Amino acid sequence: MGDPSRSPGPRSPHGSPPTLSTLTLLLLLCGHAHSQCKILRCNAEYVSSTLSLRAGGSPGALRRGGDSRGGGAGGLCRALRSYELCTRRTARTCRGDLAFHSAVHGIEDLMIQHNCSRQGPAEPPPPRGPALQGAGPRPPIPDPCDYEGRFSRLHGRSPGFLHCASFGDPHVRSFHHHFHTCRVQGAWPLLDNDFLFVQATSSPVASGANATTTRKLTVIFKNMQECIDQKVYQAEVDNLPAAFEDGSINGGDRPGGSSLSIRTANPGSHVEIRAAYIGTTIVIRQTAGQLSFSIRVAEDVARAFSAEQDLQLCVGGCPPSQRLSRSERSRRGTITLDTARQLCKEGLPVEDAYFQSCVFDVSISGDPNFTAAAQAALEDARAFLPDLEKLHLFPSDAGAPLSPETFPAPLLSGLFVLWLCIQ
Repeated sequence: MGDPSRSPGPRSPHGSPPTLSTLTLLLLLCGHAHSQCKILRCNAEYVSSTLSLRAGGSPGALRRGGDSRGGGAGGLCRALRSYELCTRRTARTCRGDLAFHSAVHGIEDLMIQHNCSRQGPAEPPPPRGPALQGAGPRPPIPDPCDYEGRFSRLHGRSPGFLHCASFGDPHVRSFHHHFHTCRVQGAWPLLDNDFLFVQATSSPVASGANATTTRKLTVIFKNMQECIDQKVYQAEVDNLPAAFEDGSINGGDRPGGSSLSIRTANPGSHVEIRAAYIGTTIVIRQTAGQLSFSIRVAEDVARAFSAEQDLQLCVGGCPPSQRLSRSERSRRGTITLDTARQLCKEGLPVEDAYFQSCVFDVSISGDPNFTAAAQAALEDARAFLPDLEKLHLFPSDAGAPLSPETFPAPLLSGLFVLWLCIQ
């Protein structure tokens, strides 16, 4: 994605956030409250603090820029500082809450848009309950365990998604379109965020070889409030089950249990896991004695991790010490490069990173069946990538390391997934 950075987003002609009225309605939605995370209280207090600004209490407050005297955008800056303080106080108990993560990013966007300083007076919390009266009838409640439907309904557009894959040697395509050939022997995390954990375990293709293949994949879907119980999926070569470890094929007995499901159209070689509650689809395949992994995941979910979770191959690609050099990738294998190229060309006519990976795998392993792994990875990318212009990667393609702060995030984007709402 080329070193993306979060921008304040578009402004309305008067400089006010374009989705502020939507935010007000959104925060009035009724849902399920979490017993520990208090983000909804913060949301409600912010809405109450700003209702008067839009109701005529301070007509210019949302139009004026600047905050040099502790006022500027008037009560809005004070309300935002109070909002930020409230989120800091509840941060420890809200680590796994999408609404919390999105509120934190949204506050920063609003403060940038309105040139609010972080130092200055904060708005005292308004009275609870009566302040929200008169807001009109409550809108229909979107399904809290349908990520895409909830987002589209509230924003009038589809959410953003990211794609990552690991296949063959393994070759890793990161969220930022890095493409690395890795040795990564042993267990390495592909993903490790607040909602999802994926670990790949690799071993050498042959004794003494630098090249490795994935022999085991472990996927953990973490407990998600009213949607799912924690579920673990584990696959090994020659054992690709069509169920979670506990024998179930869904998220359990919670109200949104059906928002996590597992199915297979080709038992033993292909499994698809859909997690609608976090906008995620995972495909795991077995080809030529190795496993491959492919994922399409919502941006907000992919960025919900802390500094302690920064080692993720899908996020930053393989660490430099684990990447095979060009000379290592050019070593002669048991099949000549010319023969390998001919075999790979049949299913991969474009000589991109997938083609080059195929040539390497077939040459080193001596197994023509490795062509299927690269072809399947390309087809998954075709199905999962939001931007097909990025489908084919070449050696000159590059990306930037990912951190929670470098994702582009629309204004208060994740409040569309208020798994918890005001009672």
